[in-house]
Amino acid sequence: MIGIATMLQKQGFKVSGSDISMTEEVEQLKMLGAKIQLGHTPKLIKNADLVVASSAILKNNLELVIARTLNITVIPRAEMLGTLMKPYRSIAVAGSHGKTTTTSIIASIFNAAKLSPTYVIGGQVLSVGKSSILGAGEHMVVEADESDGSFMHLQPDVEVITNIDNDHLNFYDSSQEKLNQAFVSFAENLPFYGHIFLNLDDVNIQKIVKSIHRKKISFGFQTRNQYQIYETSLSNGNQNFKLLDREKKIEYQFSTRLSGKHNLYNVVAAICVALEEGITPAKIQKGLNSFKGVGRRFEINSLEFNHKEIVLIDDYGHHPTEILATINAIKEKFPRKRFCMFFEPHRYSRTQQLFEDFVGVLSQVDQVLLFDIYPASEKPIRGIHSKKLAASINQNNGNASLVNLTSAMQWIECNNKEFSVMVTQGAGTISQLNLAIKSKWKQKK
Repeated sequence: MIGIATMLQKQGFKVSGSDISMTEEVEQLKMLGAKIQLGHTPKLIKNADLVVASSAILKNNLELVIARTLNITVIPRAEMLGTLMKPYRSIAVAGSHGKTTTTSIIASIFNAAKLSPTYVIGGQVLSVGKSSILGAGEHMVVEADESDGSFMHLQPDVEVITNIDNDHLNFYDSSQEKLNQAFVSFAENLPFYGHIFLNLDDVNIQKIVKSIHRKKISFGFQTRNQYQIYETSLSNGNQNFKLLDREKKIEYQFSTRLSGKHNLYNVVAAICVALEEGITPAKIQKGLNSFKGVGRRFEINSLEFNHKEIVLIDDYGHHPTEILATINAIKEKFPRKRFCMFFEPHRYSRTQQLFEDFVGVLSQVDQVLLFDIYPASEKPIRGIHSKKLAASINQNNGNASLVNLTSAMQWIECNNKEFSVMVTQGAGTISQLNLAIKSKWKQKK
């Protein structure tokens, strides 16, 4: 929402809006001239010609109720984004996991190639500290959200689907098939001259690929892909790999500082987009070198605890697949190091649907400390709570206990000597713990 509001403000529109906290990006938007209020009240709505609402806002929100009463047009975020994309050669990145990172890497590569892209991303790009940039070039790169079907409003020239997993199934009547078909519909939004990049290692993408009637370019480790990843290796904290264009019989060699196999998929998706847009391998590698990551996507800080260095990782992942990717990346980057994870489950419905998956994944962590479930506007579901999740993890030979923000800080004070890596994991309020830790313990330069 901030990225879209910033673009509109810079394009000369009069922007107003509300938020629940005054973050740094909200402050920057305010400095550009936007009228910002804290809390949801009808004060600014009365003078608006149009209201744009994210899918996170409930229909009974006071501002939306007032807007409808005053017959002010209300549109979803994605519809506004789709309108902003029209003058550009637009690239939309969709998928259950990795879309924020992939979108950000594409933007970094295009910047390195001096193409000055415009981008709107669901996270803060660490190198610039922003989730959006209004560039001067012809390209616009955006993140497409499947969680509420709103990505159907987008009609880009180029698409990427990173993967399809069993997330946000509530919106799709608990049907993986309906979710898969939504991605088919998204792909069919491409113009006849457009093309789509697909990770054909992904099982659900394999199920829909024949239903997509647009030019398809595939990537992954398997030989069925046009762009095949192989000969991966680790050195000096970097992942090195070769990429073979099997169609043109051209071999490339790249490296990335990002950890984990999941990030190789993200990086390669971005590389494929860049290659097809005519960017040279040298400029692509320059973009990979300058990419410092995205806020809360395996974001690493080194802290000093009583003269001992501890790595603190903050990660937004809240689905079992994403948590497993974090765990595997930690084991790869910090082999033989003991680590603990502070995890805040996100939504009662997701916890219920994927309960056994959460148990299996979290049982692989040396020590799990669970916060209460973050409801994200959902009502509690009877019998679904963090206490039950902790008990099931412990029955599965894991090691879990319950904490809140205060007791978590106390636990760290008493137990920090036992661990070399700490992780704050989740999409709710868990980042507050990460900030509290960094405020109390000194960060190493």
